[in-house]
Amino acid sequence: MLHLSRWKTVLIWLIVFVAALGAAPNLFTDVSLPGWIPHKRVALGLDLQGGSHIVLKAERSDIVRKRLENTVASVRGRLREAGIRYTGLAGNGQTIRVRITDPNQIDRAVSVLTPLIAAATGARDPDVTLSKGNDGQLTLQITGKAIGRSLSAALTQSVDIVGRRAVEAGGIDPVIETRGPDRLSVQVRGLADPQRFKDLLSQDGRLSFHLIDSSMSPQDAMSGTVPARSRIVYSQDDPPNAFLVERTEVLSSADLSDFQVEPGNDEDSSILTFRFNPERARRFAELTQNNVGRSLAILLDDQVIAAPDIREPVTGNRGEIPLNYSQEETEDLAAILRSGALPVTLTIVEERTIDPGLGAGSILSGLVAGFVGAVFVIGLMVAFYGILGVIAGAALVVNIMMILAILSLSGAPLTLPGVAGIVLTIGIAVDATVLIYERIREEVKGGAHLDQAIGVGYSRAFMTVVDANITTLIAAAILFYLGSDAIRGFAVTLAIGILTTAFTAFLFTRPLVVAWVRHRRLKHLPKSVHTDLFDGTNIRFMGIRRYSFTALAALSLVSMLAVTTIGMNLGIDFTGGSVIEVRSKQGPADLEDIRSRLSQLNIGDIQARRLRDASNAIIRIEAQGGGENAEQSAITLVRSELADQYDFRRVEVVGPAVSGELTKTATLGVLASLAAILVYIWFRFEWQFAVGAIIATLHDVILTLGSFVVTGIEFNLTSIAALLVIVGYSLNDTVVVYDRMRENLKHFRRMPLPILIDASINQTLSRTILTSATTLLALLALYLFGGEVIRSFALVMLFGVAVGTFSSIYIAAPVLILFRLRPKTLDEKEDGATDEKSGKATV
Repeated sequence: MLHLSRWKTVLIWLIVFVAALGAAPNLFTDVSLPGWIPHKRVALGLDLQGGSHIVLKAERSDIVRKRLENTVASVRGRLREAGIRYTGLAGNGQTIRVRITDPNQIDRAVSVLTPLIAAATGARDPDVTLSKGNDGQLTLQITGKAIGRSLSAALTQSVDIVGRRAVEAGGIDPVIETRGPDRLSVQVRGLADPQRFKDLLSQDGRLSFHLIDSSMSPQDAMSGTVPARSRIVYSQDDPPNAFLVERTEVLSSADLSDFQVEPGNDEDSSILTFRFNPERARRFAELTQNNVGRSLAILLDDQVIAAPDIREPVTGNRGEIPLNYSQEETEDLAAILRSGALPVTLTIVEERTIDPGLGAGSILSGLVAGFVGAVFVIGLMVAFYGILGVIAGAALVVNIMMILAILSLSGAPLTLPGVAGIVLTIGIAVDATVLIYERIREEVKGGAHLDQAIGVGYSRAFMTVVDANITTLIAAAILFYLGSDAIRGFAVTLAIGILTTAFTAFLFTRPLVVAWVRHRRLKHLPKSVHTDLFDGTNIRFMGIRRYSFTALAALSLVSMLAVTTIGMNLGIDFTGGSVIEVRSKQGPADLEDIRSRLSQLNIGDIQARRLRDASNAIIRIEAQGGGENAEQSAITLVRSELADQYDFRRVEVVGPAVSGELTKTATLGVLASLAAILVYIWFRFEWQFAVGAIIATLHDVILTLGSFVVTGIEFNLTSIAALLVIVGYSLNDTVVVYDRMRENLKHFRRMPLPILIDASINQTLSRTILTSATTLLALLALYLFGGEVIRSFALVMLFGVAVGTFSSIYIAAPVLILFRLRPKTLDEKEDGATDEKSGKATV
């Protein structure tokens, strides 16, 4: 049983060696490594390196409006060109109506307009439908699929434009991706001023030149009838001035390039210069020559920014626009025009900005928490297992090294929740090793030779570990599918940690254990293994099952009532609003002054609390209720009010659209996780086990939600991650106990179920205590040293792990009796049976 083939041993050590090479660049950042060693390091998420993650929503109404205007213009132009008289041409929403005045020309009008209903390239269905009504009424309907195609094309086109604006704002290597039918996800690191980037995104950047219609004044046009070839536009002044301009665009930003800024005559003026492309330079020279004495209106996003007179023909390839803008404002305008005009209006619906200094502090806190957690866990393992504990500690170090290597080579970003996932892995990684060691110890205790016990221990523990960790993998998969980028980082590290744990527990430790046994020529386990402390336990857990089950059910009911009546302190992920972390530039943060100054801005309820560092404070602003733009307006007001005394370290803004989606996906995530786990447990065990596991898990979730009410801890997306991990951990513990029960059911077919359950729990008690202890120690290190942002996550996990351990015994087990896993006659007859001589349960 101790034999391990040479090729397997070589392969195991080769994998460890490759992992060491992959992790090396992260461990020796200041050392010049040989060229044959991979140089890729772990890619840090924005919350660790600093930067902005912004989600933009393309306004579908903008696409509808533009498509409607273009279609109306096409109808007008075609009918006029064909000489067909019409009246009542108007559009509303996605519908255009026109009445043909001559009944004899209706069929000809339909023929003229038929090209408009042709399908777009690659599309099976037409963009526009055309139908005839009574009295020459023609109705054109722009289809929803056509709008969807236009929206998708606009999003794709916007990716490059947004990227260029991010670079103009000082961003480094922006990552822009489409998300869903109408969203863009933007990640930009290195932004010194995130507000400038948001300002650059606030304008579409459509620059156009139009001749001013001097046939009548704008006031007469507004009070009478606007000429068909003209329209009314307004300036950016306060109050705005009206202009009557021709619809025809004589020049646009697409015809111009090389936008630069020159100083004006005073501080409140500047000059925007540009160059024409050769063809447009010739045509613009002809236009200005033919219109000397008239005026031009220069529009930015349909607002007049300048209206110069044409005093002489404009020749050459260079032009300039005098503006009543400061030089900084004109620099922003030039940056917008250089990047190109957005094809659709983009609205910021979510923002998460982290100052690089805060990200660096989070990395340091994570390293400290991981180191302290590892020391705690390894120390406990050595205390209970001696040399075997040292081997488990070595496996833990290799485990962390493999996680770093996989993250480095795969390019998966490491986020702050991901750091928490690694620290959590440190706590639960030894679970598989403890299961193996305890199996070996039981085989030796049963009379097997040590070499045979090692083989059997590794073999029998394998499926138990698989069953126990599949549940956590399911939770990680659900988190990855439904979570935000930061939560996905947690799911990735958790899933990688489970896989590397399986490798280190079953493949890495085995040759070390074999080599140790051979070197020492051991026949029995050494006295340094102290888990026999639990061998004498014979606790009658099921003896109080009725009382414990009733008490826990009552506590769960109270928790549900508290959640529904009192409610949890929901974070902005689910309510919308803003959270800002600020640091005082001098002295401690003055909370009263912050509340007083912000209350004057009329932005709703303001909450402010000081962090452990007295110079830092967290400000929470309620949802504005005025749409997505209202949230960003509130942040702008807060920045302008506090920027003189405070540095902004973290800004999180969630608009109403995103908060509603996050609430929905979080609920679906928890339900989907429970459903998937139920199916797996049902497949692997009898149905009573599945029901017991789900009831125990629901108990854990309900009590954890109740803890949010009692403690007032903010419930946010990270809390959902904590809930799903608690679900996975609780089921992990439950499955281990269930697996032992199932094994004992095969060997002791007539043993009363309560006694068999007690025996199974007592047999796995050492594993339960050790795994809970190591996990709690790792979480304690995360709570104490992991930093402010992750502290609430660690506290919830501490509570959840304790509750999950308890429910595995006092909820999951009694349910098996309640649902008659064994014949009722045996359980009733033998419920209180004990060995007459010893007074102990017979096993």
